Amino acid sequence: MKDMMKLEFPAISENEPFARGVVAAFCLRLNPTLDEISDVKTAVSEAVTNCIVHAYAGEEGLITLVCEAEGDTLHIEITDRGKGIDDIARAVEPFFTTRADEERSGMGFTIMQTFMTTFSVSSRKGEGTSVVMSKQFGAANKKNERGGLADAL
Repeated sequence: MKDMMKLEFPAISENEPFARGVVAAFCLRLNPTLDEISDVKTAVSEAVTNCIVHAYAGEEGLITLVCEAEGDTLHIEITDRGKGIDDIARAVEPFFTTRADEERSGMGFTIMQTFMTTFSVSSRKGEGTSVVMSKQFGAANKKNERGGLADAL
């Protein structure tokens, strides 16, 4: 059986810290450093917030979060069944936002790309969006050295 977990939850802002915490707890098995776990939590926060703010825009909806641990890599997929993205290429450009009226920075996808090892987004108008990202944990895991968060516990 794969080392994975799947969670589905309502797209409300109160669930964003919950999703971030669940992923952080799941990835402890990969012995991340504090910086690595912070990167993952930030990327998850941005992806879940995008679902809440853009996909559903205040309407009811569900977010699906899937995590898989493979070797020294954490794979994450965050999916909504919201309105979808018109132009993905434009949406991933830094500072692009469809919600400027709410003082959104348009940096969510850029942050995900920066903090994760791999990142991709796919979307179908009226059907939803899926963000797939992974984080390969660093030299401490590869050399089997101590220094990750799990070693500190």
